[in-house]
Amino acid sequence: MLATRTTIYIVDDDDSVRRALGRVLGAHGYLTAGFASASQFLEEADLDNAPGCMLLDLQLPDISGIDLQQALCSRIPVIILTGHADVASAVLTMQAGAIDFLQKPVSDVQLLAAVSKGCDCATRQFALASELRDLKKKIDRLTPREREVLAWIVTGFRNKQVANRLGTVEKTIKVHRAHVMQKLEVDSLPALVRIADRMGMVADPAA
Repeated sequence: MLATRTTIYIVDDDDSVRRALGRVLGAHGYLTAGFASASQFLEEADLDNAPGCMLLDLQLPDISGIDLQQALCSRIPVIILTGHADVASAVLTMQAGAIDFLQKPVSDVQLLAAVSKGCDCATRQFALASELRDLKKKIDRLTPREREVLAWIVTGFRNKQVANRLGTVEKTIKVHRAHVMQKLEVDSLPALVRIADRMGMVADPAA
């Protein structure tokens, strides 16, 4: 899969490795960006505005590749590419979510297969993250009272029950409910439930 919108971040302290990988990937339509250290990547990489996949060496000059992988908390797919492979490192990185573990020198076939898989994963992750960011922006439009009303409505409480819970009248709850649906850009209760579930906004009836 040629995912030209996905950036392949090459994090390796060896300039010749970065250039060689960049040439191979570039020849197959991939956009690449090289970084000589973990700190440079963390300072310069833009992970919010486009999908990305990382080719990561384990031995870096500042922090280890494993530490960088863990610091990213699965924000982007990681492919380990190292000349210092051992079973313990392979197990640790795969447990931390690496999608592949490759040893240098790597063949073009292996590299491209891993990157293709990484790009597929990156596209899905980025779409999900973008959706969650958009939902958060919509949720942020709600007033504190509207958030309360939303939480109770999606739990299954009727307008009158919510009014009793919040010490107000049913008419007021209906107004709040209408505002919530308008701000969240939905027109049905099932849609509200899906959003609230995604954002963890369901109320506790025992509270």
